[in-house]
Amino acid sequence: METVFFKGEPMHTCGELPVAGAEAPCFALVGQDLADITLHDLKGKRVVLNIFPSLDTDVCAASVRRFNKDAASFANTKVICVSEDLPFAASRFCVANGIENVVTGSGFRSDFGKNYGVTLDDGPLRGLYARALVVIDEDGKVMGTSLCREITEEPDYEFVKKLLG
Repeated sequence: METVFFKGEPMHTCGELPVAGAEAPCFALVGQDLADITLHDLKGKRVVLNIFPSLDTDVCAASVRRFNKDAASFANTKVICVSEDLPFAASRFCVANGIENVVTGSGFRSDFGKNYGVTLDDGPLRGLYARALVVIDEDGKVMGTSLCREITEEPDYEFVKKLLG
């Protein structure tokens, strides 16, 4: 369990992010077309998981826009923006914001949050995800993770850039 904060108030995650060097937990997220997005399908590519509570917040929306801009410079890498938002809401957001370089993945029918330790167990955002980054290599190993202690702050974009070099 990790402690994160929402406007200074503590909340707790259901577990911990996977550690660098470990096999990344399998996942099946739901894409905008309602098809599954799985880690297995991404084998051979590096994966950036931009995990956050909801596209309906300014900070989460800003992170998707930023990764959409940055993703074009990441060789052999797929950026997946992960939340509990329904695929329909993600689709509307992406169309309205010209999002074309990242993929949205909904965890609404999976155990993604539990397997990655990011589901919030208490506080006003209980049931949503904490803000975190997970970078996975071509072989499915975790290259590194970053958990935002204050959910209202943007993730560490430079962390991803350094790992993907």
